[in-house]
Amino acid sequence: MTSLPTRSLGTTGPQVSALGLGCMGMSALYGESDRAESIATIHAALDAGVTLLDTGDFYGMGHNELLINEALRTAPAAAREQALISVKFGALRTVEGGFTGYDGRPAAVRNFAAYSLQRLGTDHIDIYRIARVDPDVPIEETVGAIAELVEAGHVRHIGLSEVGADTLRRAAAVAPIADLQIEYSLVSRSIEEKILPTARELGIGITAYGVLSRGLISGHFTRDRELAPGDFRGMSPRFQGDNLRRNLDLVDRLRAVAEAKGVTVAQIAIAWVLGQGPRHGADVVPLIGARSRTRLTEALGAVDVTLDEADLAAIERAVPVGAAAGERYPAAQMAHLDSEH
Repeated sequence: MTSLPTRSLGTTGPQVSALGLGCMGMSALYGESDRAESIATIHAALDAGVTLLDTGDFYGMGHNELLINEALRTAPAAAREQALISVKFGALRTVEGGFTGYDGRPAAVRNFAAYSLQRLGTDHIDIYRIARVDPDVPIEETVGAIAELVEAGHVRHIGLSEVGADTLRRAAAVAPIADLQIEYSLVSRSIEEKILPTARELGIGITAYGVLSRGLISGHFTRDRELAPGDFRGMSPRFQGDNLRRNLDLVDRLRAVAEAKGVTVAQIAIAWVLGQGPRHGADVVPLIGARSRTRLTEALGAVDVTLDEADLAAIERAVPVGAAAGERYPAAQMAHLDSEH
C-alpha cells in the first residue's frame, strides 16, 4: 500500500487523500457497469493511498453502498482501516429509477442514516450530507439532525452538497461543517465568485465532483460516441448537438496544452482542480469517478503534474471561464441546485 499527499477537509474535518474516489458510476447513471472491475478499482485506489470514498444512498438504490461494503470487506485490513466514507442522502426515487424530490426532515435524516449504516456494514459514517437542499425544510433543521447523529457517534463529520453561499453560512451557524461537495472543473467554475470565498472564510473544505465534467473533458469522449441506454449524459445539455461539438473543440485545445506538457487531457484537467486549493487559500479535494483500474491509474498520475504560471495561462486560453456550451444539468435538475440560485 502506497500513500498520496493528504489534505484537510476544512478546519474541522478529517485528513484525506488529495484525490478521492467517486463511486457513483459503478452503480448508476452511466449505463452498465462491471461489478468485479468496480471492486478491483476500489481495491486499487485503496492500495494507491486513496482514503476517501464517496457515495450516495440513492446510487442504484443502495447498490453502491453494498458494493463499497463488499470492497472494504475484501480489502487488506490496513487499507480498510484508513478508508473514510462520505455519504449523500435525501433523494427520493421511484421503482423505475426516477427522482421525485428530496427529504431533509430530521426523522428522514435518521431513517436514511440507519439504512446506510446497515448497507455499509459499519457503525459510523465519516461524512454525511444531504444531496440537495429540501426546499420545504430549513437547512438548520437538516443540519441539526445530522449534528445529533454526530453526538450519538453514528456520524463523524457534517458535509453539504450543492448549496449557495447564504445557505452555507446558515448551516455553519448550526454546527461545524467539514466540507462542501460541489461541481468544480475547468468548464464549471461558477463557485469561484461567491461560494468558494465563503467556504474559505468559514474554514469549510471543498470536495469537487465532475472534475472531468462526466467524461466530457477527459480526452476520451468522441463526437460520434453512442451512449448506452440509461446513461445520464444522454439528457445532459453539454452532450447535445452543437453544444457537444463546441465543448469538444475546447477539449481539442486543451489536448494541445496537455501534449506540450507531456501529460493526458484528463491529467491536466484534474491537476488544474488540484491546484485550486493552494491558489485560493482553501483545500480542494477532487473526486475522480474512475470505473476501471485503467482510468484510475491515469487519474492518479495528475498528482505528479505541476502547473506553473505559463501552464495555467495556456489552460485559461484554451478553456476560458464560461466557455462551456450548455448547462451542467437538465433544467428540472438545475432547479434543485441551491448553489445556482
